[in-house]
Amino acid sequence: MNKQVDPFLMPETGKAAGPIAWAEVGKSHPHESAILHVLGEATYTDDLPELHGTLHAALGLSQKAHARIVSINFDAVRAAAGVVAIYTAADFPGTNDCGPIIHDDPILADGLVEYVGQPMFIVIAESHDMARRAVRKVEVAYEELPAILTPVEARAALSFVLPPMSLKRGDAQQALLNAPQRVQGQLNVGGQEQFYLEGQISYAIPTEGRGMHVYCSTQHPSEMQHVIAHALDLHSHNVQVECRRMGGGFGGKESQSALWAAAAALAAMLLKRPVKLRADRDDDMMVSGKRHEFYYEYEVGYDDRGLILGARVEMVSRAGFSADLSGPVATRAVCHFDNAYYLSDVDIKAMCGKTNTQSNTAFRGFGGPQGAIAIEYILDEIARNLGKDALDVRKLNFYGRNDAEGRNITQYGQKVADNVIHELTAELENSSGYRRRRAEITAFNAGSPVLKKGLALTPHKFGIAFNVTHLNQAGALVHVYVDGSVLVNHGGTEMGQGINTKVAQVVAHELGVSLGSVRVTATDTSKVANTSATAASTGADLNGKAAQDAARKIRERLAEFAAKTYGNETSKAADVQFYAQQVQVNGQTIPFADLVGKAYLARVQLWSDGFYATPHLHWDSKTMTGSPFSYFAYGAAVSEVIVDTLTGEWKLLRADALYDAGNSLNPAIDIGQVEGAFIQGMGWLTTEELWWNKAGKLMTHAPSTYKIPAISDCPEDFRVALFNNRNVADSIHRSKAVGEPPLLLPFSVFFAIRDAIASVADYKKNPPLQAPATGEAILKAVEAISPGFL
Repeated sequence: MNKQVDPFLMPETGKAAGPIAWAEVGKSHPHESAILHVLGEATYTDDLPELHGTLHAALGLSQKAHARIVSINFDAVRAAAGVVAIYTAADFPGTNDCGPIIHDDPILADGLVEYVGQPMFIVIAESHDMARRAVRKVEVAYEELPAILTPVEARAALSFVLPPMSLKRGDAQQALLNAPQRVQGQLNVGGQEQFYLEGQISYAIPTEGRGMHVYCSTQHPSEMQHVIAHALDLHSHNVQVECRRMGGGFGGKESQSALWAAAAALAAMLLKRPVKLRADRDDDMMVSGKRHEFYYEYEVGYDDRGLILGARVEMVSRAGFSADLSGPVATRAVCHFDNAYYLSDVDIKAMCGKTNTQSNTAFRGFGGPQGAIAIEYILDEIARNLGKDALDVRKLNFYGRNDAEGRNITQYGQKVADNVIHELTAELENSSGYRRRRAEITAFNAGSPVLKKGLALTPHKFGIAFNVTHLNQAGALVHVYVDGSVLVNHGGTEMGQGINTKVAQVVAHELGVSLGSVRVTATDTSKVANTSATAASTGADLNGKAAQDAARKIRERLAEFAAKTYGNETSKAADVQFYAQQVQVNGQTIPFADLVGKAYLARVQLWSDGFYATPHLHWDSKTMTGSPFSYFAYGAAVSEVIVDTLTGEWKLLRADALYDAGNSLNPAIDIGQVEGAFIQGMGWLTTEELWWNKAGKLMTHAPSTYKIPAISDCPEDFRVALFNNRNVADSIHRSKAVGEPPLLLPFSVFFAIRDAIASVADYKKNPPLQAPATGEAILKAVEAISPGFL
C-alpha cells in the first residue's frame, strides 16, 4: 500500500513546509470541474431542472440572403400542435437590437432580411420538438434584392459596415521604390465556425416586480443583461444573468448569445412563464457568426538578405451584414500584422466588408491570427525567392531586444519591452532538431516523386489586453465562512479554459489555505456588476487580480486581529504568516479555521470585494497608435508533414511547440490550452471550410458537411513545453495569458504543407496555397507550380 503524502509537508523532514516553500499557484492542479465532467454531473444551462410551466421556443429563419419581407402567413404555425404564441419584432417593448457596439443588428428582422438564416420571428410551444416543427410551417413572401457574398465583392461595391482603417509609419511607398527586391501578391484565408460542444441556449424565468432571471451560455453576462434590459424596456437591476459554465465558447458567445437571451426573455415576459430557447446545431451554425474570412493584397520591399524595408498591405474582411465586433477584430489584425518582426515603413489598410452573410464575430485570436499570417506568408515567399531557409529570414527580421538597436517599437508605437523571441526560437530550433530534420527531409523529397515532406518553424508575438481600454477591468467577491471555507465570485466565465481553477488557486495562495478549501460560484450579474467579457485572453489576468485584491483585504484584517490577539507589544500584522492551512504569529501556530472563528466573534469583517484595472494602457483609434497591450506573449512551433501530391491528402507527423506562459499559474491547464489551440488553429488553416452557395446559403452547417479536426488528425508525436520566462509586467503572479496566442502556433502546419508542395518544383517557386489548405487547395497549388504534374 502506498503511503499518502501530505502536500503541505516537506518529504525530507515530515515537518510543516515554511511559507516560502508552500504555494498553491504554479502547481498542476486538476480543473475544478474535472471530476464532474467525467461523471457527467457538471451542470450546463440545458441540464437545469425545468420549472413547472416551462415553454420552449424556436426561431423562424429567413430563406433569402437579401430581401424585403412582403408578407408572413402564420396560420399553419398557429394551428400546429402545442403552439402557445408567436412573436415578431413589433412585440419588443424596448429596442429591437443586439449590436454590441453599433446598433445595426436587429434581434428579429423587421421588414428586411440580410442573410439566409436571419431570425424573423419566435414560436413558443409546449415542447422543443413542437416549436421546431411548427416554425417550419410558416409561409413567407419575399421581394429579393441583390446580394453581396464575398469580401472582394464588398470592396468593389464599397460596401462596408464601418469606415476603412489606415495605419502608416514612415514612407512605405518610397521604401518600396528604393528596395532592391520586391514581392507582391494576394492571399485568401477563410473563416471558421466556433463549433462549441454546447450550442447557444438561454432559459428565461420571470420573477416578481418585472424581474427576469436568465440562465445563459455566454462569455459576457453583463452584455446580455444590457441587451435584455433594453429590449424589454427595463432597468438593468431588473435583469439577472447567470452562467455557471459553458460547453465551449471560443468567442462565439461573447456578443452573439445576446440574440438568444433577448428572444427567450421577451417570450418569458409576455407569457409570464419560463421559456427555454435552445438552438439545434444546424440552426446555430446558420444563425451565428464565425471567424472573419480575410482577403489580402500585399507588396513588400526587401534587401538581398531578406530584411524587410517597406510593406504595404490591404486587408478586407467578411464582416457579414452588421458590424458586431468587426471593428475591434480589424484593429487587432492591423496591430498584429507585424507578428514578431520589426517593420520600419508600413502602410496598412483594413476594411470590414458588408456582405449578406452571417454577421461575423469574435473567435479565439480575435483578428490577431488573421493579421499575423499575412506577414508569415510574405516572409515565406521572400525566403523561397532568395533560396534561403525561411527560419533564417524570419530570425533576420525579428524585433530588437534593446533601445540601442532601434528595432523595438511596433508600427502602432508601443515599445516591445520583453522580447524573448530570439531565445525562445533558438531553444526550440535546438530541441526540435530543426536543422538536421531539414536536411533529412530535403534528401527524402529528392528520392520520393509523389509523397513529399515539409517542415516549418514559425514564431509569434501576441498582445494581451482589450484594445478598448475601459474593458480592462474586473471585480470579485470573496467570503470566508466561520469554518474556514472560502467562497469566490468573479466576473469571468468558465468555458472549459480553467479560469475558475486559476482564480481559486490565487485566492487559496493569498489566504494560505488549500485549494480544496476554496469554491468558485456561478458568474452572476447580481453579485459582480458591470463586468467585461471573458475574452482577449484576459480572463485570469483581470479576475485573478481582482480576486487577489479581495482576498488580500481579508488576510490583512485577519493578520491585524492575530497580531493583537496572539502577539505582544512588538508584534506587527505584517509579520503574521499564512500558509498550509495555518497562521503563524509570535512563534505560535494557529489553524486557519480557528483564527477565522475567533475573528468572527470579535466582529472582524470576513468578506470583501476586490477590483483591478490594468494600468498603463492607452489607444487612439483615430491615429491607430498607443500602447494597447499590457504585455506580449511569445511562442514558436515546428511542424513536419507529409503530403500526397496526387490526391492532396496530408498528415501531420510531428509537432513541437514552445510557449511563453510566464510564471504559469497552472502548468497542466496551460499545456492543455496550448495543445487545444494548436489543433483548433490547424483545423482553421487546413480542413475547416465554410462554403456558401450562389443563393447565399451556408452549405457547411452541420458536422456532416463541416470538418473539424478529430483525434486522427493529431500528430502521434506531439511535444509541448512551457518557456521559462517570468513576465516583466505586473500580471497575476507574473504569469502570462494562454487562451488565444497559441492559436498562431499551427501556422507552422500550413507553411510545412506549403514547403512540401514547393519541393515539387525543387523549392524554386512559391505555391499559391490558400487557406484552408484542403486537399483541393493543395492540388491546385501543385498544379500551379508544376503544370501537368497531375
